[in-house]
Amino acid sequence: MERSYVMIKPDGVQRRLVGKIVSRIEEKGLRVAALRMFRMERERAEKLYEVHKGKGFYPGLVNFVTSSPVVAMVIEGPGAIAMIRKMMGATFGPNAEPGTIRGDFGASRSFNLIHGSDSPESASREIPIFFGEKEIAGWEPIDEAWVYDTEDKR
Repeated sequence: MERSYVMIKPDGVQRRLVGKIVSRIEEKGLRVAALRMFRMERERAEKLYEVHKGKGFYPGLVNFVTSSPVVAMVIEGPGAIAMIRKMMGATFGPNAEPGTIRGDFGASRSFNLIHGSDSPESASREIPIFFGEKEIAGWEPIDEAWVYDTEDKR
């Protein structure tokens, strides 16, 4: 089962889009294994975005994600990382396709509502920044065979 770190950024929280975004993830067939709303500390933000350290947008990104509460999640499911990335859409709303989270809700060229791991390696690095293993509730929904067609139902 693949895991992804997903974060609804301050603009998504401030615009009261948390429920809509979580609903889209669940309606796709993915499951929330951990979820927490909190105001991120600067050190944690710097660790999350350390791969961008030295880039011109890094200081603004760290300031942005620490400016207001975020919702951090661990999302599970087969192919979760690729599914979430596709659901998020292009980085900025004006460039994102309708039907994606950023395409439907994003209009800013600076704020982009949501972060999602871009690879299994990123997920493995990002998840422990926010959740201990005991905080992740691994579970299997009873409808999984119907969502992912994992067994013959005839």
